[in-house]
Amino acid sequence: MEINISQPAYKWLVDELELTDGDAIRFFVRYGGHSGAQAGFSLGISKNDTPFEPAVEVEVAGVNFFIEAKDEWYFDGKDLKVKYSRNRSEIEFALE
Repeated sequence: MEINISQPAYKWLVDELELTDGDAIRFFVRYGGHSGAQAGFSLGISKNDTPFEPAVEVEVAGVNFFIEAKDEWYFDGKDLKVKYSRNRSEIEFALE
């Protein structure tokens, strides 16, 4: 399992969440929403959480992105791709 963030998605996250060097972003599973990955669950993001038991981490330009081990089940061994949708002007998540 890996986290892959496209450059446009990274720029969107920096602008929208006012990220700076040393910040951390956690991708987490939340109840509800529509994701297509696991019925009844979707992904959320939170800023400046400290990794406790990360299943995967990646640093992009000084920002740490991670998923905790307790949320690993949601991804079913697939990589998380974070992309930017120009049509919707927001980020999208894909499991591949």
